[in-house]
Amino acid sequence: MAAVANCFTAQDCNIVESSQYLDHDSGRFFMRVRYTPPVNFQKETFASGFLPVATAYGVDWENHNTAYKPRVMIMVSKIGHCLNDLLYRHSTGQLPMELVGVVSNHKTWQTRVEHEGIAFHYLPVSSETKAEQELAILRIIEEQTIDLVVLARYMQVLSADLCQKLNGRSINIHHSFLPSFKGARPYHQAFEHGVKLVGATAHYVTSDLDEGPIIEQGVARIDHAMTPDQIVAKGRNIECQVLASAVAYHLEHRIVLNGVRTIIFK
Repeated sequence: MAAVANCFTAQDCNIVESSQYLDHDSGRFFMRVRYTPPVNFQKETFASGFLPVATAYGVDWENHNTAYKPRVMIMVSKIGHCLNDLLYRHSTGQLPMELVGVVSNHKTWQTRVEHEGIAFHYLPVSSETKAEQELAILRIIEEQTIDLVVLARYMQVLSADLCQKLNGRSINIHHSFLPSFKGARPYHQAFEHGVKLVGATAHYVTSDLDEGPIIEQGVARIDHAMTPDQIVAKGRNIECQVLASAVAYHLEHRIVLNGVRTIIFK
């Protein structure tokens, strides 16, 4: 910590936020520093100045300019509450991103998306056309230089190949408090089992279905008097909040992967 702080001071950088965490199990030390640079700041010069510290302590590090807004693409199917929430947060400046486009295998939300002046890509999918559709998705990602893909209730399983290509830059919202009630109609499953808590989980996408590193989770209490529709409504509110938080953490570079777990510097 002292070596890092001294390096910033020596380069006339002002530290405005610093967070640290030591994982005793792995012996790894994690640190996130937000700073304001001097007027004549040069990224290459800073990197040269930081290199002795990185070498001495074996540091894996990244330097991000928060003035740059990551380019984001949202994928959605027919259920649009998470999409609507992200569109609203984007329009009001709550998320530091450039929303480049929305991909969907249905036309349900085309008018809504285009009303915001955002490109809508209709890419229907079937078992016969899945590979072709994923190639089209990849072309959009590459042509539009997408930094982050958000699966806002996109109800298609991505192939292992596509998951690998999006490793660390694709976030999914799962409509339950993992690992319970996987699959279809999770809130109805919860109702049938008389559970007292429902929730949602946002995680990075991996080829292991719904088992990627968890970024954020949320829960809410329910009771016996609630109908399945009321439980669904409460659950969808949680999904929106959890997904928005996870996306914000990623955009603000607050997430560090620690094996299959995440460290979130809030």
